[in-house]
Amino acid sequence: MTIPDTPPVLELRDVRKTFGSVVALDSGSLALSPGSIHALVGENGAGKSTLVKVIAGVHRRDSGSVTLAGSEVDFGSTADAKDAGIAVIYQEPTLFPDLTVAENVFMGRHPVRAGGAIDRHVMNEQTSALFERLGVSIDPSRQALGLSIADQQILEIAKAISLDARVLVMDEPTAALSGIEVKRLFTIARALRDEGRGIIFISHRFDEIFDLCDTVTVMRDGAYISTHNIDDVTPAEIVTRMVGRDVDTLFPKTEGTQPGDVVLSVENLGSPGTFSGITFTVREREIVGLAGLVGAGRSEIARAIFGIDDYASGVVRIDGNMLAKGNPRKAIAAGIGLVPEDRRQQGLIVDMSVARNMTLVIRRSLAKWGLMSSRSEYDRAHDGAAKLRVKAGSLESDAGTMSGGNQQKVVLAKWLATNPRLLIVDEPTRGIDVGTKAEVHRLLDELAQEGMAILMISSELPEVLGMSDRVLVVREGRLTAEFSRDEATSEAVMTAATRTEEAA
Repeated sequence: MTIPDTPPVLELRDVRKTFGSVVALDSGSLALSPGSIHALVGENGAGKSTLVKVIAGVHRRDSGSVTLAGSEVDFGSTADAKDAGIAVIYQEPTLFPDLTVAENVFMGRHPVRAGGAIDRHVMNEQTSALFERLGVSIDPSRQALGLSIADQQILEIAKAISLDARVLVMDEPTAALSGIEVKRLFTIARALRDEGRGIIFISHRFDEIFDLCDTVTVMRDGAYISTHNIDDVTPAEIVTRMVGRDVDTLFPKTEGTQPGDVVLSVENLGSPGTFSGITFTVREREIVGLAGLVGAGRSEIARAIFGIDDYASGVVRIDGNMLAKGNPRKAIAAGIGLVPEDRRQQGLIVDMSVARNMTLVIRRSLAKWGLMSSRSEYDRAHDGAAKLRVKAGSLESDAGTMSGGNQQKVVLAKWLATNPRLLIVDEPTRGIDVGTKAEVHRLLDELAQEGMAILMISSELPEVLGMSDRVLVVREGRLTAEFSRDEATSEAVMTAATRTEEAA
């Protein structure tokens, strides 16, 4: 293991954690220097989350050592870790929505006046000072309900600074952020680093890692693999260490395939305040990418096509037949499948078995005389799991226990079981590792080659450019441009996504 030049503020050596017979972490090691940003990467299931939970006091290690500022520690709770100066900022922070921003920052340690009443004036002043220090403007007296994910994360960072945390763990903090919000978060992270704090940054986005981080540690199969200065390694080398093999290409798009008949036809679709004048088609053997900034209306268009959301004007046709609006059941019957943006909240029932999740949409077709056997459900789920290479301890285990990448495969398998004519995939690889991304991309390409029409929404521009036969750009609820595969460039797409009406 590479030892940093300066003594680490936090060091883990050969940490092991098991749950019964399952080894979640075999030999986790990491050395975090003060005043540095240290990336932690690995495929889903590599042990990153377990390592973080040991650091945060959620889990106690079975063996190995954890030292903080040179002293060995063994946190028995998250409170112990916080008291020691460790803070974790998650992708989706958990706040008390009915309390104010300041009350959330000072939860459990509110300043009080004589007599024991909470001193809200002092609390608001101190919270304002924290936000000013971070260079952001958030009203400390406003209710936390309705804060954006980005502002929720800033609130958590303010809380960490108020506790004088010397180690911050940022777990996939940018997954739900826009480009501007990511830049703001990175500015704050660099300022915290310059104050001498150590930051562990977990992300699947290599461009962010190479832009922000000083060092990177790679994990695979619950074990430490290697640590590198960020200037001494390439993304391709990190990928090879993560997956234990070369990933030939992340975007295995077959070129030169001729599209077939029109499957989806959208004509002048409109929903007041959300989108308007949306007109486009998707053909057989074609992947159409829907690009644009977060909040541009892409997901809302997809939800309207599928019937989750209503629309005020326009027509949706599948294979030339008009589709009833606001009726997902009829959309499914017409041959549409929707893999939603939020797989845990909208794509899965996490407390239900993997097999049940995979067969939810086709249960009626599996039943005989109104009854469905466990065997028919299991057999169909087994076929889907084999096709998509789903890794699960058992098809009877809860879907919530799986890694993000395997959860995404389960959602895909559920909709592929319906044999859809049109598959809509919204952020198909968000929050999953590079190896699984390549698998999902290969699957989408194969489905298109077999004749399926695919509408893909993605905030990752390389994914849009690498997988799409055509790219449609949405800005503020309107289609602003359409590019062929050869015409689509980063510059052209971003210009169409951000330009003003006057420039258009």
